[in-house]
Amino acid sequence: MKLSTHSILRATSSLLLITPLLSVPAYAAESMVLDMTVTAPRQQNQVAFVPFAGDSVLSPIIVNDLSKEGLKITSQNLPQQPRSSSELAGTLPVWQNLGIPYLVIGSTRTNRGKIITDYEVIDVKSGRILEGKQTSTTNKDPDSMRRAGHVIANKIYALITGTPGDFSGRIAYIEETGAGKEKVSRLKVMDADGENAKTITEVTGSIFSPTWSPDGNRIAYSVQRDKSYPVIYVQSVSGGGATPLTPFPGSNLSPSFSPDSSKILFSSSFEGSAGIYEMSASGGQPRRLINWPSSEVQPSYAPDGKSFVFVSDKTGFNKPQIYRYEFGSGRTTKVSSSGYATSPQFSNDGSQIAFLSGRSAAIMNSGGAVTTNLGNTGIDEAPSFSPSGRNVIYASKQGGKGKLTIKSLSSGQSFDIPVQGIARSPIWSSSPK
Repeated sequence: MKLSTHSILRATSSLLLITPLLSVPAYAAESMVLDMTVTAPRQQNQVAFVPFAGDSVLSPIIVNDLSKEGLKITSQNLPQQPRSSSELAGTLPVWQNLGIPYLVIGSTRTNRGKIITDYEVIDVKSGRILEGKQTSTTNKDPDSMRRAGHVIANKIYALITGTPGDFSGRIAYIEETGAGKEKVSRLKVMDADGENAKTITEVTGSIFSPTWSPDGNRIAYSVQRDKSYPVIYVQSVSGGGATPLTPFPGSNLSPSFSPDSSKILFSSSFEGSAGIYEMSASGGQPRRLINWPSSEVQPSYAPDGKSFVFVSDKTGFNKPQIYRYEFGSGRTTKVSSSGYATSPQFSNDGSQIAFLSGRSAAIMNSGGAVTTNLGNTGIDEAPSFSPSGRNVIYASKQGGKGKLTIKSLSSGQSFDIPVQGIARSPIWSSSPK
């Protein structure tokens, strides 16, 4: 039996080099050698952050991002307020005695209308500057300053941990108010810390399954207005009108950009039962990829572009399962092992798949074994991975109120982002644009 149109819509809307520290006097160098054997406790995730000299905007953003990434930030009661490593000459032993392994210092200045930030991340025990002095240049407007703060935080996190940070990307989501014919859906984009939300488009009706282009410049999504089929649109995040991509009769849902942004996978019933199609991201004639007698929906490209995952009810009505299709061979294999699995989405490295297991938001490895169960969120949707795969974001609803939650998969810590109305289908972009 085939999935009903209601089931398809319900399932598809359920997404989602090290350089030396500047030279110090010989007498100070001798002191540093003697004090290298400090016995203060050393916490590897702790960072002393000196607010950047001349700055009141960037530093709070950076501290907030690093804290949400799991680092313990100490900014109070520090022994010194240096703005550069040259000011640490002769006082490094004082910092070593604190037992805090990393120190971040910097300053901002204005040059021809631009804000220039110089900063350094110092390994306190060795007295080394990780990858030397860093410099960031940005415009003076609030949006550019916020973006620069996130990018600097990501760089600091990468220097300390060796892995990229998550908070320079952006998050797209749907915000719904009203009901029935009065329902209004807004596609919104915000910074990954939950701030700076902006509406990209607004419709009377429903918006489903937004997805980012890999370069972060465009979003594809489906719109269903009253008494009409869902149509997929592509829109620039920077503004301008939306372009309809699928002017076909039938339910056109679940767009997914290829890794090079040139193609889009989607599901459609314009030829009868719901099937998976691929077409140019600029439009044109779609090509059906799977010709099973069952219904196939919710395709999602693998990060390498060599395959995609999708959902099929070929095993029976109301028993959807997740499968993988390989472009080279045309072979399909079943991935999921639970009784009801929908809404698959890969992590950026392809090692994990977020999905909906029954009514629980869950994560499995690429072999199908469930590794995390986030439980019933009140909205039948899967979580979305952050760029690093360390965090996920998902929507939930309780008592008629909605929120978005970012959760660390390693520590279990989470923080909520309040929204107006009901939030759905959050998805994280890896692009810092």
